[in-house]
Amino acid sequence: MRALHVITGLGVGGAEQQLRLLVRHLPVRCDVVTLTNPGAVAEGLRADGVRVLHLGMRSNRDLAAVPRLARLIRRGSYDLVHTHLYRACVYGRIAARLAGTPVVSTEHSLGHAEIEGRPLTRGTQELYLRTERLGAATVAVSETVAGRLRAWGVPAARIHTVPNGVDMAAFRFDAGGRRATRARLGIPEDAFVAGGVGRLVPGKRFDVALRAVAALPDAWLVLAGDGPEAGPLRALAARLGVTARVRFLGECGTGATAPGVPAVLGAMDTFVSASREESFGLAAVEALASGLPVVHAACPAIEDLAARVPGAIRIGSGSAAGDPTDELTAALRRLRAGGTRRLPPPSALDHYDIRLSSRRLMDVYAHATAPVTPTERAHP
Repeated sequence: MRALHVITGLGVGGAEQQLRLLVRHLPVRCDVVTLTNPGAVAEGLRADGVRVLHLGMRSNRDLAAVPRLARLIRRGSYDLVHTHLYRACVYGRIAARLAGTPVVSTEHSLGHAEIEGRPLTRGTQELYLRTERLGAATVAVSETVAGRLRAWGVPAARIHTVPNGVDMAAFRFDAGGRRATRARLGIPEDAFVAGGVGRLVPGKRFDVALRAVAALPDAWLVLAGDGPEAGPLRALAARLGVTARVRFLGECGTGATAPGVPAVLGAMDTFVSASREESFGLAAVEALASGLPVVHAACPAIEDLAARVPGAIRIGSGSAAGDPTDELTAALRRLRAGGTRRLPPPSALDHYDIRLSSRRLMDVYAHATAPVTPTERAHP
C-alpha cells in the first residue's frame, strides 16, 4: 500500500510530531505533503528517509491548491490519502475525491469552543461537516474528541478512535541525562523543578504555572515550546520577580541549544498541564512515561482510561470559569515536601503504545480501501 499524508504545516507541534512518529511505525510506504510551512518536522521526516513535498498554499482561500493536490495524488498512484489538521482535511478531502482516491482524516485538535487553538465559528463547523462526508472515515485521537464529533452530527459509524501513540522507550528516565540537562540549563542539581511542554498559546494557561511557581520560593519552572504567548509570559515572569528561576526553552530539539523533549522531561521533578481544554494531552502521557508525577486540568488521555493512573493529580474543572492557580500551588507544595522521586511508568499507558496505535490505524485503512458495495455506491 502507498499512502499520502496531507497536513496543514510541519512546524513543531503535537499533530506534526505525531505524524512523524506514526510514519516511522506504519507498515506502509508513505509520502507527506504540507500545504504550508515546511518547518522543523519536515526536516526530521526527510532525515527519516520520507519524501516531503511543499504544496505552497498562499492563504486559506487559495483554491488553486485543490487541483494541484489532486494532480499530485493522481501522479503518485496512491492507494489512500490521510489528512491531518483542519485546513488539510478540508482541501485534502476535496482533492482526494477529485482524484478518485479514498481518504481518511484524523481530527487532532477539536475542542468545545476551539479548533487548533482558534475560535470555532459556525462557518468553520459547517465547512468541516460538508467535506467530512467526502471521506471514507474520520479518526478521533481520543474518546473525548469522538464524542465531540458525534455531537456535531458526524455519524458514529464513520468515527474510529485511534489514540495518539507514544514511543515509551524514548522517554525512559536517565539519571545521568538529568544531571547533564540541568547543568546545560543552569539549574541547581537539588532544585525542585516543575515544567510544561506545548505551544505557548492562551488555552494552555502556562501563566497559571508561572504564578504557582512564583508562590513557592526556590522552585523552578521550565517551559518548552514557542508561540504568541512567549512575550507575555516572559513579561509576567519579570513582574512576578521569578525570571531567574524560569527557563524558556523555545521549541525542543530544533536548535543547537534546545534539548529534546525526553531530556527536558528528565530534568523535571513534576509536570504541569493547566490547559483549559485538550483533545488528547500527549505531553502529559510522555511525562508519565518518563516517571514524572503529572498535575493536570483537562487531559482526555488520562481521563479516558478506565483504570486510575498512578502519579496523575487532577486539579480544577479544566473550564474557563475556574482558575486552578491555588490548587496547582498546593499540589506542587505537597510534591516538593514529599521529596523528589521517579515513578514506574503506569501500566495503563500501554494503551498508548505507538505500535498499537499503528495497528489500529491499519484497520481503518483496510476499512477505507475495501471495495465499495452497490448499496454504498448508490447512497454515498
